[in-house]
Amino acid sequence: MDVKVLVAAHKNYAMPKDELYLPVFVGKEIHPDVNQTFKGDNTGDNISAKNPTYNELTAIYWGWKNLDLDAMGLVHYRRYLSMNHRKSLDSVLSKEQAESLLADHDIILPPKRRYFIESNESHYLHAHHHEPFEVMRQVIADKYPEYLPSFEKVMKRTWAHMFNMFVMKRQPLDEYCTWMFDVLAEVEAQTDISDYSTYEKRVYGFLSELLLDVWLDQHPQYATVEVKYVFMEHTNWFKKGGKFILRKITGHA
Repeated sequence: MDVKVLVAAHKNYAMPKDELYLPVFVGKEIHPDVNQTFKGDNTGDNISAKNPTYNELTAIYWGWKNLDLDAMGLVHYRRYLSMNHRKSLDSVLSKEQAESLLADHDIILPPKRRYFIESNESHYLHAHHHEPFEVMRQVIADKYPEYLPSFEKVMKRTWAHMFNMFVMKRQPLDEYCTWMFDVLAEVEAQTDISDYSTYEKRVYGFLSELLLDVWLDQHPQYATVEVKYVFMEHTNWFKKGGKFILRKITGHA
């Protein structure tokens, strides 16, 4: 099976040696001189220039449009899928393991991220501007009404598959990317983010994290499997928890 997992990166960083992985420098169109080692997301059919608002989606779009593969996935330079929790580049998901999982499944996912006391909708709205979220809901209602029940169902959940991390066989990848990028393009056309902060201008990348589970709920014919997730650097849980509580109280961090 011809499988590649793109590693989205915006800086020089150590990468796995396994042939499964293809490091991709995101936003290469904007920063052509930063890295000359990783593959750029600005060749062929691409949206590299939109990286400030689409985040790692520019890598997904580039791979979807330009790579002829049986399956493709995405991880981040600090976040990987793994069969264990060891923080080692030698312990991340291997090509052999990916092929074994894809023999019986269509999609490999990270574990669910659980919020427990918040729904996906309230978690998003406590952290970000409300308008793009509401525009996304209306775009789905207008253009893809068959997806609206799944959207409302997923927004009420207290868990989600986050970070735009996955490995998909070609058919679900084509179907998901066609739908997801069309929804985001419609939202982009209907929102004015000119006065947003640099962080909040990453809005279409943030919104996309909510769309994966909506699409999965609408397509139960595809068999999925979850594997572990590892973050390569130290996580300050005290700081992270403080920001979570601040968002709950004030509506922003």
